[in-house]
Amino acid sequence: MALALYRKYRPATFAEVVGQEHVTEPLRTALASGRINHAYLFSGPRGCGKTSSARIMARSLNCVEGPTPDPCGKCGPCEALAPEGPGSVDVTELDAASHGGVDDARELRDRAFYAPAESRYRVFIIDEAHMVTPQGFNALLKIVEEPPEHLIFIFATTEPDKVLTTIRSRTHHYPFRLIPPKAMRELLERNVAAEGIPVEPAVYPLVIRAGGGSARDTQSVLDQLLAGAGPEGVTYERAVALLGVTDSALIDSMVDALAADDAKNVFGTIDRLSEAGHDPRRFAADLLDRLRDLLLLRSVPEAATNGMVSAPEEQLERMVEQAQRLSPGTLTRYAEILHNGLLKMRGATSPRLVLELLCSRMLLPEVSDDEASMLQRLERLERRIATGAPAGPSAQGGASAESPRTPQSRQSPTRPTFERPSQRASREQPSPDVAERQQGGAAGAADTGAPTGPRRPTPTAPPGASAPSPTPSAPTGSAQPPASSGAQQGGLDAAGLRQHWPQVLAVVRTMSRSTEALLTGASIHSVEGNTVVLTHPAQPLVRRLSEQRNTECIARALTQVVSGEWTVRCVHPSAVAATGQTPPAAAAQQPAGGAGRQQQPQRTYQRPSRPAQGPAEGPRGQSVTSAESDIPLPPEPEDEEYHPPEDVEEGTASAEPDSSEEGAEPEPVDPEIRAQRLLTEHLGARRID
Repeated sequence: MALALYRKYRPATFAEVVGQEHVTEPLRTALASGRINHAYLFSGPRGCGKTSSARIMARSLNCVEGPTPDPCGKCGPCEALAPEGPGSVDVTELDAASHGGVDDARELRDRAFYAPAESRYRVFIIDEAHMVTPQGFNALLKIVEEPPEHLIFIFATTEPDKVLTTIRSRTHHYPFRLIPPKAMRELLERNVAAEGIPVEPAVYPLVIRAGGGSARDTQSVLDQLLAGAGPEGVTYERAVALLGVTDSALIDSMVDALAADDAKNVFGTIDRLSEAGHDPRRFAADLLDRLRDLLLLRSVPEAATNGMVSAPEEQLERMVEQAQRLSPGTLTRYAEILHNGLLKMRGATSPRLVLELLCSRMLLPEVSDDEASMLQRLERLERRIATGAPAGPSAQGGASAESPRTPQSRQSPTRPTFERPSQRASREQPSPDVAERQQGGAAGAADTGAPTGPRRPTPTAPPGASAPSPTPSAPTGSAQPPASSGAQQGGLDAAGLRQHWPQVLAVVRTMSRSTEALLTGASIHSVEGNTVVLTHPAQPLVRRLSEQRNTECIARALTQVVSGEWTVRCVHPSAVAATGQTPPAAAAQQPAGGAGRQQQPQRTYQRPSRPAQGPAEGPRGQSVTSAESDIPLPPEPEDEEYHPPEDVEEGTASAEPDSSEEGAEPEPVDPEIRAQRLLTEHLGARRID
């Protein structure tokens, strides 16, 4: 039977212990100076040299030339305690996993008083000391605290916190650590050279990664590969197939596809992975390790030379090239997605599906609005600009002119934007009849974000009145106010304010429910300096919104959301479509029912003389002439003016007319007619036969 490598090449002196210089050097100094303690505690991960160091300690103490840090290896105690020696009667090694009870501790205590048979010290090595029960530790407490001069205790454990505190406080604690990859590779190469079996250099990183920093586990993996080696030795292909590690070609293909945003090759690599029988979980873990190496190579250029990244020379060159094509923010986001995905894969019934979803998230940063996704989109845009590639219309029109502090308004360079319902509602298009009336200078009103309302018949002016015509000199393609109206406050324009409009509505809701209800159909038309111009398709609600208490409520909400001092006014879309610009602020702030009729001569509002004639009324209760009929409206009495209802409590609407208004018709007595009238005049309803 062949002897295992971890037993065959077990260290015999402290100088042969690999990767534990922080422990071996103090112990060697203590042995050389003769400052020997009565109890030691060696702790650390499995397979890192705790038990081997305890045996070396006993050998150094009992050497005929000792205590010495370098045993001679020729005397009886040195030969008996060698790695392949038969052992010594004065050195007792106890496994606490099977002998940790109180009876075992009492037996050990009774044997401790006997003097050594042929050595200088009697040494008790208690392995897996954390498995000793509290009663067993209590039985050993007195002998550990005040042992005879010839007795030394050495406790070895992987969990020092489970050792009784009273025992741990009476020992010298030496923590062992995992062996670094560089030191581990030197150990493996030395053992392979002693065995005389050729091993390809690309195999060592796979073995070291499989061992996880444990010398015993790593040498066991190498022993398995050496046992199955053919005449050509241990090849990379044989090691990949035997260890279940993902082939580096698949990882390179995935990284190259992610760097190029090539979805076809990304999912094609996953398909080849499944066809080859690889585990998606293992592939995700190996890909995460590759992203870690790329991030180090990107951040620390000398990581390949100082041992931070361990890989073959030809693979390092390929990894350096990949690191230059991926930005740090993108690599970090990819690594976070894979790390969280590995946690979800533990109990997943379809790991391949989870892996495909993770790759979809990596390819589409547009679907998330977190900082990592936004940083990846910015890095992608910068990379394309640096290489001279087209950045896409959304990036050319919006992202280049915006400040880096407003990432919500940026768009992806090449992919369509996925909008939330609240964002989509904030930029609804104007109604079709308004779009039909846009000509010349009013052609840009389609970008104002007016909500699409029900189609209403186009109102016409009375006979003899000349219809307003668009100004010939008005610019085409934009309905924004001219530059002379003042700079927008803080650089915020209408498009930027629409991004914050849902937050503004939420703040208005906390202040006034009625104002929020009035803003349901309103939209942002433009921003003139520190004045926000709103549009609403219903003229009565325009007048209600123009009241001081409503405009002040909206202005306070704007101040809380975007800061600054704001004023608000509301206009009807027809005024914007007819003139190509918003009416002056002074005219919009006149009291409702005054000069409002003169500003909009093309639309006449008249109370119905007979409420029962619902079908003959317009969509909001007004008598209008449609485009299909040429019957003109009768002249309106000069003394009749329409006044909106007075302020009422929030959440209610009053249908009572002003009885003091001159020329007002009597209120119908029938409740059903009054309800129809309320729906028609104030809510924009239309009776259907």
